[in-house]
Amino acid sequence: MSAGALSGRGVVITRPREHAQGLAERIRAAGGDAILFPTIEIVPPTSADAVSGVIGRLESFDLAIFVSPTAVLRGHSMVRASRAWPEKLRVAAVGMGTAETLSEHGFDEVIAPSGEADSEALAALPELRDLRGRSVVIFRGQGGRDWLRGALEARGARVEYAECYRRARPAAEAGGLLARWQAGGVEAVSITSAEGLTNFFAMLGPTGGGYLRATAVFVPHPRIELAARKLGVREIVVTGPGDDRTVAEMTAFFARV
Repeated sequence: MSAGALSGRGVVITRPREHAQGLAERIRAAGGDAILFPTIEIVPPTSADAVSGVIGRLESFDLAIFVSPTAVLRGHSMVRASRAWPEKLRVAAVGMGTAETLSEHGFDEVIAPSGEADSEALAALPELRDLRGRSVVIFRGQGGRDWLRGALEARGARVEYAECYRRARPAAEAGGLLARWQAGGVEAVSITSAEGLTNFFAMLGPTGGGYLRATAVFVPHPRIELAARKLGVREIVVTGPGDDRTVAEMTAFFARV
């Protein structure tokens, strides 16, 4: 990527603040202006006791699955606050970003798909085909998709959730962002979840929603693209997983316009 490939481009990053810095640094390195505006805030789970109960029984599980880097950070913190990880517990991740976060926290031989970062890609791996008599714990936030649990139970696994955080809509004032948008200072938006997209529309209000629908939106997965189209966003680019791919797709897009 050439230096300054995003020169002068204002790019809104909507992911939680603790996960925004890597993408922000890459955008700035390409000459862009990274605008942090989190549309999801990570907060403690409603019932810490429920998670603690699962954590206390980690030896009873054969496999721990992490659905996101946030699940790794919050789950690892909660486990280490009370105990050590069982040595024989295998770990898996829905994508390479989550797998890298696990590696950074000392986990070796992480099972993860190398391409798409989603539950379907993980479930397609050979290691998860036959789970008869196996026990699986899924570290995740409260709510979300239940597809993976259903797929693993259909293969004979006993599955439990360790819901170690909640996602909430931040109580942020969007006036400054709207003024910048109106002045032409926002040319792209990065959105990494359908929930974050819905929150963004609510935080922006009717006028800001109009701005968003007319702005290039970059998403990592076709499922988020579909949610964006249903909300009337007109220009959507599916980048695939990873910050490098996101910035590469932004660079290619702005080279064409």
